[in-house]
Amino acid sequence: MEFFCYHRDRPGSLALRQELVEQHWSYMDRYASEMIARGPTLSDDDGAPTGSVHIVDLPDPAAARSFAFDEPGYQAGVYRDVLLRRWRNALGRTMWEFPGAGPGATDSWSSAWARARAPTPPCPPTGTS
Repeated sequence: MEFFCYHRDRPGSLALRQELVEQHWSYMDRYASEMIARGPTLSDDDGAPTGSVHIVDLPDPAAARSFAFDEPGYQAGVYRDVLLRRWRNALGRTMWEFPGAGPGATDSWSSAWARARAPTPPCPPTGTS
């Protein structure tokens, strides 16, 4: 089962994030064979990290929850929240298997979060004024 995991950094947690980087990488290395894609999310302003995205293939939802919530940064309070959702790897490959992937590659993936807009009022029935 594939899962999308998004850890969003808590404001002001950059120093703690940097302090835990080796623990984070050691933890992620344990999931190297399950990893489909991974990487930081970055600020538009200065390129500072704002979170981490991981797409992993794990046996079940319980394993996905363990992956997300046992992560050292989460345990230490780096992240303000975690989004964990089922994922479907429609292309059937990892980020390392794309043509052109590797050092110097300029490909990127983007995701957007937006505040929901108020619903549009319904149109009046035809023939009324």
